[in-house]
Amino acid sequence: MRVAIGSDHRGYQAKETIKRFLIQMGHDVADFGAGENQSTDYPDIAVPVCAAVSRKEADRGILLCGSGIGMSMTANKVSGIRAALCHDELTAEMSRRHNDANVLCMAGDLLGDELMRRMVDIWMATEFEGGRHERRIKKMMKVEDGLDGAEPGTEAEKARPGSRGTGH
Repeated sequence: MRVAIGSDHRGYQAKETIKRFLIQMGHDVADFGAGENQSTDYPDIAVPVCAAVSRKEADRGILLCGSGIGMSMTANKVSGIRAALCHDELTAEMSRRHNDANVLCMAGDLLGDELMRRMVDIWMATEFEGGRHERRIKKMMKVEDGLDGAEPGTEAEKARPGSRGTGH
């Protein structure tokens, strides 16, 4: 699998560890930075990693910063990206199984190397379950097209701004 990986300066060491692990697993890894001792703003890394995933130049992406929050927020601004900030094996698995996450975000400052390796191993191996989750993913992705994804007649549709369904 082709994996785009990147970090800001806070996630650099974790990125290097995960990169080596991915290569050992047999994946093709494209490193988008940051370099060692290179102060970097997380959007400068998140956007090109996610663009590679969105354009199908990479199958998946992995982003690391100090908390993972900045990377995940930025990643989810890129069209076609479903980035998940995960903090353990279960969230890594469920992000793939139920949400078809194509970008994994992790906190380089908060997770140890062994936990991150286990998370990456699970995240890379877990397939999207589909089924009822496919419907939900399609609704989520409609938001990128300016649609809210709510089905007619549902409470979510009634709650739309300007809707006459709730009297708001």
